Amino acid sequence: MTSTTEVEMPSVATVHELPELAQIDDLRDRLNVHLKGKTDVIEMVIVCLLARGHILLEDRPGLGKTTLARALADAVGGEFSRIQCTPDLLPGDVTGFNMFNQKSQEFDFRRGPVFSDVLLVDEINRATPRTQSSLLEAMAERQVTVDGERFRLSNSFFVIATQNPQDQHGTYPLPEAQLDRFAMKLSIGYPEHVDEMSLLASAVGMHASDTHEAEPIFGDGRLTQLQDHVASIAVVESVQDYLVRLAAATRTHDSVHLGLSPRGLLMLQRCSQAIALLNQRQFVTPDDVQQAAGPVMRVRLGVDSDDPQPVIQEILRSIEVPQT
Repeated sequence: MTSTTEVEMPSVATVHELPELAQIDDLRDRLNVHLKGKTDVIEMVIVCLLARGHILLEDRPGLGKTTLARALADAVGGEFSRIQCTPDLLPGDVTGFNMFNQKSQEFDFRRGPVFSDVLLVDEINRATPRTQSSLLEAMAERQVTVDGERFRLSNSFFVIATQNPQDQHGTYPLPEAQLDRFAMKLSIGYPEHVDEMSLLASAVGMHASDTHEAEPIFGDGRLTQLQDHVASIAVVESVQDYLVRLAAATRTHDSVHLGLSPRGLLMLQRCSQAIALLNQRQFVTPDDVQQAAGPVMRVRLGVDSDDPQPVIQEILRSIEVPQT
């Protein structure tokens, strides 16, 4: 058993002092309708959204990755764009490009789909590495540079990317630098029997033209307010020391050839803050860190096996946990 050390936490704010969380409950309910039986996945998706991170959904085709992404985009509101990645997709198809206007005798910038609030990048690893790299600046800095000119993106710019496993035909591996821009990687998995029965029942009588415009859940800057509150959740020094020791352990583990970067460490702290908010607390505990560690490390740790989860669990067990 991992040993613990005593640590004093800040005073607890009462629940009524926290921001109104009704919208988060509404978001959770809506996503559960679109992705049945995957409450743990949906919880981490909400954590990623509140932490201002980008999310990578990896799994076999047909398991609901795109359905979940579109439902989340509808809930967030704002301008929505989608990129269907193919091998012939060019960087300009993502960021935009300059086109010569014969009437004005000047170049006009044609904005690409990256100029949106929510960007769904479907099957991202079917695009070539050159096109994949065109998203790096957008995801990291919320801006793009085209022909030496910088263009700002929306403050709420949020990428939901889906990818097929690398053993699928026609896929390209994502470079480490791009993986590090995502907050976490999640896998949906096959639904349980009862959930597939419910899926079939709900599809009876449904036509392809049956579309319903869902009202956004977050309006009037409410999502931004919640995200700002997440950033203010207290993280005491002992918990930050725990975070740093976890990161250091990933860099020295025998089975890890690419450890947690400082950017990844910051994202781990922010996701831990988001989990604390969902638990209606004003401070982060080691339990929050451990809950966030799996999805955050999974997207960026380079390990010798296909499944990094056993290595992540081994690292978590090896580090002394502050006792709250």
